[in-house]
Formats: sequence, C-alpha cells, structure tokens
Amino acid sequence: MEIEIGEDLKSILPFLPLAMRSSTLFWPSQVVETLKSMAAGPDQSGVNSGEALFHSISNIRQSLSLSNQRLASSAQHGYALFFDKLMSETESMQWFGEVIPALGNLLLQLPFLLETHYRNDDQLASKGSGKFKTGLRLLASQVAGTVYLSQELIGALLACAFFCLFPVIDRRAQNLPTINFDYLFAILYDGRSKMQENKIRCIIHYFRRICSNIPVGFVSFERKVLPLNNCSGYFCCPKANFWINSTIPLCQFKVKDSGLIEDQTFGALEVDFANEYLGGGALHSGCVQEEIRFMINPELIVGMLFLPAMADNEAIEIVGAERFSNYTGYAFNFRFAGNHDDKQEKDSLGRRKTFITAIDALCSPGMRQYRLEFLLREVNKAFCGFFDQSKHNQYERLFLESGEDIMDHTDTSRYNLPVHESASDTRENCFGTYLIPECLDHKDDIGIATGNWGCGAFGGDPQVKSIIQWLAASQALRPFILYYTFGNEALPHLQKVSEWILGHKWTVGDLWSMLVEYCSQISNGQTHVGFFDWLLPASSKTNLCCFS
Repeated sequence: MEIEIGEDLKSILPFLPLAMRSSTLFWPSQVVETLKSMAAGPDQSGVNSGEALFHSISNIRQSLSLSNQRLASSAQHGYALFFDKLMSETESMQWFGEVIPALGNLLLQLPFLLETHYRNDDQLASKGSGKFKTGLRLLASQVAGTVYLSQELIGALLACAFFCLFPVIDRRAQNLPTINFDYLFAILYDGRSKMQENKIRCIIHYFRRICSNIPVGFVSFERKVLPLNNCSGYFCCPKANFWINSTIPLCQFKVKDSGLIEDQTFGALEVDFANEYLGGGALHSGCVQEEIRFMINPELIVGMLFLPAMADNEAIEIVGAERFSNYTGYAFNFRFAGNHDDKQEKDSLGRRKTFITAIDALCSPGMRQYRLEFLLREVNKAFCGFFDQSKHNQYERLFLESGEDIMDHTDTSRYNLPVHESASDTRENCFGTYLIPECLDHKDDIGIATGNWGCGAFGGDPQVKSIIQWLAASQALRPFILYYTFGNEALPHLQKVSEWILGHKWTVGDLWSMLVEYCSQISNGQTHVGFFDWLLPASSKTNLCCFS
C-alpha cells in the first residue's frame, strides 16, 4: 500500500524501526522471516524462554542495523530473570505459547497499521480543509497539536518498545525520553526489587490482554502551548497583571482525605504529577505517581515516542488511555494486583472519557518557589494543563479585560515562538486544537482531580501548591477541584480553609494577591508560618482547632 510521504511521516520516520521505499513502509526481509517464525509458535521459532527471547530480540535488532546502538548492559540478564525465574511455569507456557506469537503477528501488521493511520489522517484533514492534523509525528517543543492513535496501533508500537526496536541515536538531540524497555529489565536484574518486578508484571498483563482481544478504541495526545510573546491579538502566557486583575470567582473545592485520583468517578481531568520528560522514570526505576499511572495505563507510554520534554509554557493532555491493571502500594511497596476492567464510556471519537493532563512542577525549588517569577511559572504551568480548548474565546476575552500588556518588550530571543501547524486560522487554533470541533465532546462540568503536585520528592510547599492549582482551575473556568491529600500532614485543615475563602467570595485576583504577599513576606523573613496560618485571622484558627 503506497502512502504520500508528508511532513508528519518525515518527522517521525527516523525514530521508527521501519524502512521506506517507493512510498511504502516495510520491515526488512530478515525481520519478516524472524517475526513469521515467532508468530508460528515456540516449536518453530525456538522462543520458549527469556534467554531465547532476548536472542531473538538481538537478531531482529541486528537485521535493523541497530547493533551499534547498545542496550542497557544488564538487559539480557533482566529478560532471562523475569521470564525464566520470576514467572510461574503456567504463566510462562501461556506467554511463550500464545502472547509472543500474537506479538509477532502484531509487529508484522505494523506497516499496514501505520499506512492505514496516515490515510485516515489525510481523510480527516481533507474534511477540515487541511486544518486538523492528527497523524503520528514529532510534536516538537512550542508546536501545539494533537496526535490521534488507534489502540491497535499503540499496541504494535509498544511491542516495538518491548523488543527494543526503536532507534535511539537521535532521541537525546530532540529531548525525547527513553522508549525501549531495556532499562526496565536491566534495572530488575541489577536491583532485584519487588517494585521493579511488579512494574513489569503490569506491562506483561497489558500485552496478555491485547493479544487475547485487540482493543478497538482511540487515544489522543495533545501538546498544549501558551504563547510566550509576540502574540498581539491572541491569548498569551499570563503575566502578573493578568492574575492580579482577574475577577473570576473561585471554583468549588472538595478535599478527599482518602482515595486515588485515578479512581475518581466525577469525570474530572486527572492531573499527572509529571516530569518534564513525559513518563519520568516509568521505563527506569521510578515508581511514584506518574510512573504508576503509566504502568496501569500502559498506552500512555507511547507518548514518550514522539513528545519531547515540556517547556515552562507547555502541558500534555491525553484522552482515552485504557486502564488494564489494579495495584496496591506506592514506590518500593508497589505491587501489581490483577486485572482491571475499564468500564469508562467512550466519546464520539472512540476515546474513553479518561482525561489526563501532564504538568511538571519545579523540582527542589527551595526558597525560590516563593519568588514571583516562580509563582507565575507554576500557576501558568497549571493553567496550561487545565484550560479547556472549547473555551479559548472566553479566555481571550478575559485576557483583554485584564488590561495586561500582551507584548514582551524586553526579551524576544529567550524563547522560540509557538508554531501552529495550520496557518489558515491561527486565532481559532492558538491552543492547538486540530480535531474537528463538532466532534469534540466538551462538557461544562469537567472539573480537576489533583493532589500534592510538585510536593513530596519534588520538595514543593503543599499549602502554596494547593492554592496555585485552585487559582489555575478557577481561571480556566473549571467548575470544581477534587483535591486528594494522600494524608499530607501539612494539609489537615484544607477543606475548612477553602470554605473560609469561598465564604468571603474572593476572586482569583483576591486570592492571588494574598498568596503573592505571603510569599514576599516569607522570602524576606517577615513570617515563618504556613500560608493557612498566615491567612486566617485568630478567631478562624480557633474554630479550625475544633475539627482536629
């Protein structure tokens, strides 16, 4: 099947394991023979153990001329350890007798799946006069846009990652994260940790599921960009006056002292406490909030293939990723806990109504987190993650009403300007929405489900970070925040504090001004108490004690 070699395919082709000739994607003949043998089962392929599996991986990589791109040194031992020692005999028989042959077949289908994907994207673009690009491509920094993938294609791409088939030589130059699974297995061998073993069990369970029944939905990955400068007439990344002058009322704030963000049932946009590199340590040794989400929803991992690191004015929104696993514990206590049957309904585009926004907080900010420039960085990062594409006209109006100077007159060289992949109507597309608007299932009641973003290992102030997220959600016109405290000791009175603030009918501008004043005082050594103690009068603090 021939396809047109467009800019989308050109941008991602160096990062795919396939070759292209005469407008046709294909596997080299030696790879085809190996995959066909694998698909025929272990009796023909000889792939019946972890050692044999890694030998087959090495042969495919050699056929793809990837041998000079070394894998993690202990990867071979990690594959052997997991599949030959940690996996039960019953699991091993199913894995090598059923799953590996199915993965071989899925990999054989990859050229066809990609060609079908690009043909469908061309048809969608033609319906939208070329304005709605959704094809697989490198979504570079400052390039707002959306990639829209079938779950079957995602499965094939993740099979490439499992077999370590993606070229890696140019990924670092493009600020792309790890995508092959070699370090995942190497770290298992080097550390022998139960945590790492159970991360892999989640991935293996995903492959087992899709090989028995290929899912038929879709997942979208969107890079959201707030223009930083030279955007006269359009909405820009806000400066201080925007927040000071905001008259938007604060949204409702509901505290959850127990439970998990991914288990919420309110249809909210769920916050991924992200690393600037999407997925963080998911394919290494990380196992906190973001990494756990990528293990139980493995389709998120495919975004690591084509989404470079986020800049300060960027966020990534993912819609439709299916959850496959349950789990218990956190970090070193993380354990795979069996199958998860995701019953989330789908939208008109075939995506599950699971909305995830990845935003990266300042890491180890110390006292600088209280300086105005970093408060702005954090609130704008959250706002970028929280804004709703369908409301961009309202945001632009609010921006103009704020009276903020939208031009940056002092530094026009520090940042690249955001590129909009369709110049036909930049104003309409300044947030990077390229799906046909009438197909987007936007609802006014989608709130935010979040928690201690940028705290914990990142070292942020939980009280300040909770207020920053409340400000961003309110300014983004979200109706509510569900805040999961995870038992954080710095937030025992968060619900009562939020009720006190709402009772005074403060606007975003009011609360922002109080936060800035507090941060100024703590930076100058004028106060040493937390924001909540600083904010509330003595009588209200006494009342809060009654709820301890």
